[in-house]
Amino acid sequence: MELRDIEIFLALADELHFGRTAERLHVSQARVSQSIKQVERRIGVPLFARTSRRVRLTPIGERLRDDLGPAYRALHEGVDRAIAAGRGIGGVLRLGFEAPGVADLTEELLDRFRQRYPDTEPLIREADFADPFAMLRSGEIDVLVTLLPVDEPDLTTGPAVYTEPMVLAVSSKHPFARRKSVTLDDLARDTVLRAAHPPEPYWVEEPRQWLTPAGHPVTRGAPFATFQELLAAIATGAGICPLAAHAREYFSHPRIRFVPFAGSPDVEWGLVWPRSAETARVQAFAAVASHP
Repeated sequence: MELRDIEIFLALADELHFGRTAERLHVSQARVSQSIKQVERRIGVPLFARTSRRVRLTPIGERLRDDLGPAYRALHEGVDRAIAAGRGIGGVLRLGFEAPGVADLTEELLDRFRQRYPDTEPLIREADFADPFAMLRSGEIDVLVTLLPVDEPDLTTGPAVYTEPMVLAVSSKHPFARRKSVTLDDLARDTVLRAAHPPEPYWVEEPRQWLTPAGHPVTRGAPFATFQELLAAIATGAGICPLAAHAREYFSHPRIRFVPFAGSPDVEWGLVWPRSAETARVQAFAAVASHP
């Protein structure tokens, strides 16, 4: 089996979806299908059971995945270590987080990076709440984990590293606090508070009014310079604020309730770094994030 065929097989065994596998490996869906057919012909039995609705591994496919996976990872880790030694990747990778709690939630990624590059140590920094890109542009950090999408001309957007649902932070005395869930249309029923930095143009074009999916206008409150100020305003009933779901555990407050959204899209946290400062360490970290 060619190494590329093994890579495609393992990616499909992970994704169980031909389209996502093709996107992940930056190849065509036809290339994925052709590779899997070649491998199955060589093995002599089907490795995947395919229907119009789903793809799943056959028992022999599961066994092959379990046999090839560790060897494939060991091969890449060996090559990565050799490249790291040749390029001088060892040292400190200054890694900023827009949300400190996400550093804990991506600990598995950090552990994989440390295992693959034992001579490189991630140094965790908290990014500025009012301007999360400032530390990147000043050279204080090498990589930032921030909310996606990011479309800045001087920054490179890397892979997503964590996905989670949204919750609505409300005062414990707010009528929503007694509900099991809220919808995006409920945002029109109170003042929506926000961080100090305004939304980027590729999120919401200013001064266009924010509207809910049903077309109801959303009233936006004054911005806050720090996250603790934002939480204090929510607790006093000054308004409500959509937050990433990890806020429930990391920012619990006796006077704030975190109500799940029903039917809202998830949020993604991803890597961003300056185009002019793409070092070997940054490339190595992005590669580990892209290939679990």
